[in-house]
Amino acid sequence: MPELPEVETVRRGLEPVLSGARLVEVLVRRPDLRRPFPPRLAERLTGRQITGLRRRAKYILIDLEGGDALLLHLGMSGRMVLSPARPNTLEAHDHVVFYTEAGPVVRFNDARRFGSLDWIEAGAEAGHPLLRDLGPEPLEAGFSAETFAKALEGRLAPIKAVLLDQHQVAGIGNIYACEALYKARVHPARPAKDLTRAEVSSLVEAVKEVLAVAITAGGSTLRDHQQPNGELGYFQHRFQVYGRAGEACARCGHAARIERLVQSGRSSFFCATCQP
Repeated sequence: MPELPEVETVRRGLEPVLSGARLVEVLVRRPDLRRPFPPRLAERLTGRQITGLRRRAKYILIDLEGGDALLLHLGMSGRMVLSPARPNTLEAHDHVVFYTEAGPVVRFNDARRFGSLDWIEAGAEAGHPLLRDLGPEPLEAGFSAETFAKALEGRLAPIKAVLLDQHQVAGIGNIYACEALYKARVHPARPAKDLTRAEVSSLVEAVKEVLAVAITAGGSTLRDHQQPNGELGYFQHRFQVYGRAGEACARCGHAARIERLVQSGRSSFFCATCQP
């Protein structure tokens, strides 16, 4: 599932082409993906100008003139594919195709069909069920050592579970939680309430740094993620712990090996020596 860096990479790839563009045709080739598409989607989009693109957690918001917005979730295998002009043929999994007045075409391709498109009426964004309960953005000022320390007070849950809780902080997934905990030297199974203020501060900074570096690298391509221009992400080549069980710890050298444990059905990777 794409995490914050992958979604932000896609948003940045789409922005130069879609922001300010007018849609002259929208082709909807099936009635649904993970959920049914909004009624009359093609009709409501055709002729509208896109005023901007934003990201909230793992969602992309495509703002439209008049104040409405399209909420895009890539799901497990969703890709937004850019073409400089109208393609001669469409692929089997090109489910929604956006044709712009200037010529470029964007195809929402989703082989597994776990993605989604939702319509948000003007003024209704704050109450949308997929957005209303999200926590602060980890790369913005609202996610700080002070605010995160308050969120951890009295929490018996493992710190990694709190990082993955979208109500506490938005957009972090399994990969970047593992990498941030390693960077901050915090064991993923530590009860959240037991972290010291210094550890919380270190973890907040680690989250911000890991995400920022991953965005610069174009995200991580483990299976399906591609940038809109077809390029892959490269952050997977910088993984310190994720997927590296049994390998030597980059910090401890051969004195320790990366270990793996399962937490709530997800693999956690860590070094027991430098993440006590």
